[in-house]
Amino acid sequence: MLLFRSRPWQENLIGALLAIFGHLVVSIALNLQKYCHIRLAGTKDPRAYFKTKTWWLGLFLMLLGELGVFASYAFAPLSLIVPLSAVSVIASAIIGIIFIKEKWKPKDFLRRYVLSFVGCGLAIVGTYLLVTFAPNSHEKMTGENITRHLVSWPFLLYMLVEIILFCLLLYFYKEKNANNIVVILLLVALLGSMTVVTVKAVAGMLVLSIQGNLQLDYPIFYVMFVCMVATAIYQAAFLSQASQIYDSSLIASVGYILSTTVAITAGAVFYLDFIGEDALHICMFALGCLIAFLGVFLITRNRKKSIPFEPYISMDAMPGMQNMHDKGMAVQPDLKASFSYGALENNDNISEIYAPATLPVMQEEHGSRSASGVPYRVLEHTKKE
Repeated sequence: MLLFRSRPWQENLIGALLAIFGHLVVSIALNLQKYCHIRLAGTKDPRAYFKTKTWWLGLFLMLLGELGVFASYAFAPLSLIVPLSAVSVIASAIIGIIFIKEKWKPKDFLRRYVLSFVGCGLAIVGTYLLVTFAPNSHEKMTGENITRHLVSWPFLLYMLVEIILFCLLLYFYKEKNANNIVVILLLVALLGSMTVVTVKAVAGMLVLSIQGNLQLDYPIFYVMFVCMVATAIYQAAFLSQASQIYDSSLIASVGYILSTTVAITAGAVFYLDFIGEDALHICMFALGCLIAFLGVFLITRNRKKSIPFEPYISMDAMPGMQNMHDKGMAVQPDLKASFSYGALENNDNISEIYAPATLPVMQEEHGSRSASGVPYRVLEHTKKE
């Protein structure tokens, strides 16, 4: 029989406040770093971004915020902490307007400005319901309890279903090129559910150890720690791949909905968050999640998509041009240094430098008239002594 410790609402409130503080600080940190990049790009400042005080301040705030979110898992149930990531979306929407000075045209006011603030209001209402009707009973994060949950048949059955689903999604994504955003973000959500489960175990055991009940001598602590790091790394890798295909606003809304749903399910199965809760509290908690989902969707749905900047024309698309890729050299720059058309990247390890040459003049007859074409400039292999 499981031994539960009834946690007072004050501890739930502490965990919720830590999570809200952490997500708010992380959002400020990301916008600070974004501001740093925008400022350097708009000036002739030759410094790299990591040499500015603003960027380092953003990094410090990000670490502080992540520490707050990490600590919150030790004080409140998993089902309460996970949905509070909506705070970062709310903060980013407000800070983006005020701090980054994102502007909308007057004709887009009703379509963008009002809907975004309606979304913020809904997300705040959903957050309030989540905190108010969150589960109030929770188990101590001791090594014995975590081990018992890890080998319980409900969690083993859940893990079997999750592994099968993950393998199927991964097969379709890798072998069938199923690049649908739902497929990619479901992979992220499945990994993320294991990440938050292990984060809560590690954070809870660390807090108990600090309080005097040492838990670091249990092997399960290190098993959870390794799983936490591994799943977080692969989760970030899939998110990076998704960001190369889809807009960040779409990733934020769909990812929040999928990750929150799967993580709450994992917490309910592993930590038995809703044991002893009445139907009214569970329904109101679910309503809070749905309202928060709708709020995040409204905030992110109308953001402008960034258009990638390409400073050159692809020479492969020009007829009659020599393709030099078979020599292992790139004709176009990699956007790392020079933006000059047709220039090669400066590399001291390259022994061959290509000098420009001219092709013979090509003539085309149009009716009874013939005109000499303009000579093309191509790159020809020439060794520089």
